[in-house]
Amino acid sequence: MSKIIESIKTFEDALKATVRPDVPEFLELPEDIREYFKAQYKILVITEALNEGWKADMMDTNQKRWFPVFRTDPSSPSGLVFGSSFCHYSGASASVASRLCFKSVELATYAGEQFLELYKNFIM
Repeated sequence: MSKIIESIKTFEDALKATVRPDVPEFLELPEDIREYFKAQYKILVITEALNEGWKADMMDTNQKRWFPVFRTDPSSPSGLVFGSSFCHYSGASASVASRLCFKSVELATYAGEQFLELYKNFIM
């Protein structure tokens, strides 16, 4: 297990590692979409912390970019479960923004499992 995984267990750990400010309130946005943007901010900070400065280069078709994938599961208490980690070399989609990609399958899998509830708030 990588050293970064050992040090990033919570969103608060990610904030400390990235020196990013706490979650904005997004008060200028309609109230019904604020929670989505708060969840997105948290996932972005966690991704940045786990990647330790690495950023996906969407123009590099030889670069592996990993991301967690989820599936719905009515038998799960949260209704969502981590499914797997996938890799893209090229292309982009709205579901896999470069800011949400990881530099390794280990990090994508860890994020998907460790931060499942945050991803649920972001996705659902």
